[in-house]
Amino acid sequence: MGKATRNRGLDPETQFHEIYRNLSVFDFPWDINQALSFALFRTYAVPSIGRLLDKTRAFTADTQKRYDDTSLLLEVPLLDGFDSGRGKSAIRRINQMHRMYDITNDDMRYVLSTFVVVPKRWIDDYGWRKLTDDEVTASVNYYRALGRHMGIKEIPADYRAFETLMDAYEHEHFAFDEGGRRVADATKSLLASFYPKPLAPAIDVFSRSLMDDALLESFRYRRPGRVARLLSIGGLKARARVVAALPARRTPQYVSEMQRIRSYPNGFDIEKLGTFAGGCPVRHLPAEPAQHSAAAGS
Repeated sequence: MGKATRNRGLDPETQFHEIYRNLSVFDFPWDINQALSFALFRTYAVPSIGRLLDKTRAFTADTQKRYDDTSLLLEVPLLDGFDSGRGKSAIRRINQMHRMYDITNDDMRYVLSTFVVVPKRWIDDYGWRKLTDDEVTASVNYYRALGRHMGIKEIPADYRAFETLMDAYEHEHFAFDEGGRRVADATKSLLASFYPKPLAPAIDVFSRSLMDDALLESFRYRRPGRVARLLSIGGLKARARVVAALPARRTPQYVSEMQRIRSYPNGFDIEKLGTFAGGCPVRHLPAEPAQHSAAAGS
């Protein structure tokens, strides 16, 4: 099967889950993971979101675990389906955490929009190929379904509407907040920790080189120089050319198996992931290794 034909013939209206899963675990596993990390990073620049995350201390006191938990809870329904037992457990855990706090529908919908728009823009700029129109539609339909399971109201109907919502929300709400800056700093430090320690200063410059001016200003981060931007973007484009020349991936790449997920070397229990008010109220048996399934529901 050719690298660009895995999703050919699949219907983005009825088989969107399979299409988006193929993109995430076969065609663009690294790119989508990076893009979703930057998508979450953007949300910290909205003071109501960044301030809340700082208040919970989850992203500053135990950044690695919070990063891992978010990644794993999003991956479970992607792999197993929204209607599977594990998929329902993951979404229930996400919803339980959100109900602990006074989060507006507007903020929830904005975060959802970043999951749609940022990966598409990342792949447009740095991917080894562009997404097809059907793949963009499937991505939209996947996150519309996730949003409905999360109880989000007035979800945009198509990519253009998601893009308009995200850009307008950021234009209106991006602003400096000390709490949001602390969360951003902690996350940036975590991203640097995925690489050898001597590279930390370079990773910091690289991360800022991929941020637009509005995001940099919101965190009061120093703008990188023109050379740093050119080298950072050039490096990603060079990587894309190498990936394009490689054979199609035959083995799926799961987030839970990436080296940057460090909190659960012996597997994870979905019911233990995330944050709890007053500690986890559920009695648990020892965790079993995570199981992956290709069955999808929607």
